[in-house]
This record gives sequence, C-alpha cells and structure tokens, in this order.
Amino acid sequence: LLHDTYGAFRETELMLNYASRIRLTEKHNLRLGAGVSYQSIRLDGNALTTEEQNDQTLGQYIGQFSNMNIVDFNLGIALTHAKYYVSYGMHRVNGGKITSGDEFMDGYPAAKMIQAGFREAISPNLAVITNAFYRSQKGLPDLTEFNLKVLLMNKIWVGGGHRLDFATNMQLGVVTKRLRIGYVYEFPMGGYSYNLPGQIHEFTAVFSLFRDNEPDDSRPVVMW
Repeated sequence: LLHDTYGAFRETELMLNYASRIRLTEKHNLRLGAGVSYQSIRLDGNALTTEEQNDQTLGQYIGQFSNMNIVDFNLGIALTHAKYYVSYGMHRVNGGKITSGDEFMDGYPAAKMIQAGFREAISPNLAVITNAFYRSQKGLPDLTEFNLKVLLMNKIWVGGGHRLDFATNMQLGVVTKRLRIGYVYEFPMGGYSYNLPGQIHEFTAVFSLFRDNEPDDSRPVVMW
C-alpha cells in the first residue's frame, strides 16, 4: 500500500503480488512473480502550478476536484542465492491503459528495472549488504542507484546510498524477531536539485508472517 502527495496530486496505490520458486541447484533458486496494481489519483484543481494550468489537459480542471483510477500489471524474474541475487522486472506492463473516471493523465509508460545485491556476514555481529538498481522509463531520465548497509548484531542497521545525478540518502533501522523498521533521509545533490525539489523523509515497516528474522545456514544475513 502506497500513499503519496505531490503538488496538486494525491495518489493511493494498492499492489497484490504472487511469486513462485523453482529450485535450480542446492543453493540457487529461480523466482517468477506477477502482480496487479490499483491506483487512485485525486487532482486538486486549486493547487495547479502556472505551468500545469497552461497544460491543454490539466487546464480543464482548474478550480475543481477530479479522480482517476488505473489498473495495471507487474512481472518479474530473479535468480537468488543466500548471498546474492539478480533480477529483472517490468512495472505497469499495460502502460496504464485500463482507466476509469476523469482522464487527466495519458497513462504511465512501462518501467523496466534491473536490480542486484550481495550480502556477507563478516562475523556473528557484523554483516555488509550492498544493492544496485537501474530503471528505464520512456519520458524520464534513466535512474541508477547504489546502497550500502552495515548490520550490527542482527538488530541495528545503518547505511547510505546515492542516485547518480539525483540525490544522496542516509538510512537507519531496527530488526526484531518479526518486524523490521527503517528510516531514510534523502536530499538533493547541489546542481541537480531540480530533480528533487526538497528533502524526503521515508519510514518503512515490514512484518514477517512466516519466518523469524533470525540468521541460519540458509540465510546468514536476515535482510537486504
């Protein structure tokens, strides 16, 4: 579940996903996933910027509220190992063409993503986790991001990351038996601040339904 407010737009998105695992070797698995997403976007015509008011489509909604609903699909595939993974996915495969309500947006082009990660337990009380992410979407600059985390005593993690030509972030979190809570502070990079007009504070909470956050032989590090 995602809720976000940006300018005149307020977005709520619900995603339901399912993944299946195929064992390739004793330590390697192939995971195939599919999902469906539902987006509800509300436009506040009183909060449009001057540029948006001059837009041929958005300008029709000045001074009024409008709603648009979008249904789309996601697909993904990943090769996984206890210490590393590499994956490829597509978000909004249908390009946002299934809609209802007011059509004040032309849909979303499909986004293609490649992601990889590596993690290693240096000692029983210290682990290092790295992740890399690349996204390509029509109409937007390509995005490349790197993250590095250090997990202490399998309980506390700190880290940082950088989106090339975009922003830098700092991270902090706590891991319990069933719950993982995190905080990310992201800020724009000097001359490239037009990509990120302000600072971002992000809070996450992940609850494990079927497995404790405890290290074992099959999973020496409890998080990515």
